[in-house]
Amino acid sequence: MKSKNKSLIVFQDKKIKRIWHNKEWHYSVSDIILILTDSKDELAYWRKLKQREPQLVTICHGLKMPAKDGKMRYADCVNTKNAFRLIQSIPSRKAEPFKQWLAQVGKERIDEIENPELAQDRVKEYYKLKGYPKEWIDKRLRGIAIRQDLTEEWKSRNIKEQKEFAILTNEISKATFNKTVREYKRFKNLKRDNQNLRDHMTDWELILNMIGEKATTDITISKDSKGFDECKHSAIEGGTIAKNTRKEIEKKTDKSIVSKDNYLHLAKKKKQIKYYK
Repeated sequence: MKSKNKSLIVFQDKKIKRIWHNKEWHYSVSDIILILTDSKDELAYWRKLKQREPQLVTICHGLKMPAKDGKMRYADCVNTKNAFRLIQSIPSRKAEPFKQWLAQVGKERIDEIENPELAQDRVKEYYKLKGYPKEWIDKRLRGIAIRQDLTEEWKSRNIKEQKEFAILTNEISKATFNKTVREYKRFKNLKRDNQNLRDHMTDWELILNMIGEKATTDITISKDSKGFDECKHSAIEGGTIAKNTRKEIEKKTDKSIVSKDNYLHLAKKKKQIKYYK
């Protein structure tokens, strides 16, 4: 399943940032320009293009996206319809294949809204192509569903800022594994920005992560937690339940569940497929 907050898609090995806004995807203008022009300075190209065709400004929305420095910054974005308008203003041999690809991406999203199982099947195929074991894929998909339930619950309880989502997620991670997400990624030798920690968790790490997030969801509902502070307390309690489970298993097996194991060897397989969080 795709997150409706932020996501990445890939065209010819190049990533395009997009964000779900007003019930449709909006794509980073600078990423589109970079793909179509191979410009060394896509922002400068965009400035000149706006000077030449000022009407292009009217088709854009300023939306927050991750910048190159990792921080959330406002960026010019276009929906699918206006992306086609933008492409018309950029001379490029890649314009036609990009338009065909963009149309297919839009169709897939419409299909998934009508039949959510298609989104799950697409994610499953992604991990299968990368070489992940079937049993791991099943756990990962279940974890995505549980995570989605939790974030929807947080949204309904006045958690709006991306920073707040990150802090709450860190509280669950710290309570469960005694590591923040960033610390855990470093522990597993992952790069901070472009590698998803959950894609490199072992079976038990995924299971405990699910326990922590599912417990947090249920506690949040049971206590009717509202606002950041109350939701933070529920997140710590949910993570603590997962921690206690971890400690009990480690005691019985005499083996740490927190592992440096990762799936970096699978990341070397280059496929022109979508990237899902």
